[in-house]
Amino acid sequence: MKENYKSKKQSKFLSYLLRHRPEKKNLSMDMHGWVSVKELITNAKISIEDLQEVVDTNNKQRFEFSDDGTKIRARQGHSIEVDLGYKPKEPPEFLYHGTAKKNLKLISESGIKKMNRHAVHLSPDEDTANNVGGRHGKPTVLKIQAKRMHDEGYEFTLSNNNVWLTEFVPPQYILYT
Repeated sequence: MKENYKSKKQSKFLSYLLRHRPEKKNLSMDMHGWVSVKELITNAKISIEDLQEVVDTNNKQRFEFSDDGTKIRARQGHSIEVDLGYKPKEPPEFLYHGTAKKNLKLISESGIKKMNRHAVHLSPDEDTANNVGGRHGKPTVLKIQAKRMHDEGYEFTLSNNNVWLTEFVPPQYILYT
């Protein structure tokens, strides 16, 4: 099923609530980012059918239900403190980061920072990274020497929707394609 206009709009709203501002709809979020589905439906005025459609059709698979279906959370991208419970994992040799060309000078000087997010997001392939970069302007894709970073002590985790996460990417690990 493809994401439609209504689902896309609701996805952005859910991202806002579940990644950044749960208090805007009086949602109680636990330390792992989970919110009660019942509370979300009541406080955010969204139907269970619409919520299910957003989870099923979001092109980035940003959200997940708990195993018992009573809770929901964003898989990554939080600007609030959460412990998503992802375990450290050895990354492949290369990962990719999509950004806007206008950011290249700053990145070359100071690396890729998580900014106001929980972690730096890295993609397993160039196409995905290019799509991400396109949201911020004219896109460019940076090739990250992830295995080398890992071997030199940097930690990586992998979200349930195949986004690699790390705290910071220093400039010396970035290859410009």
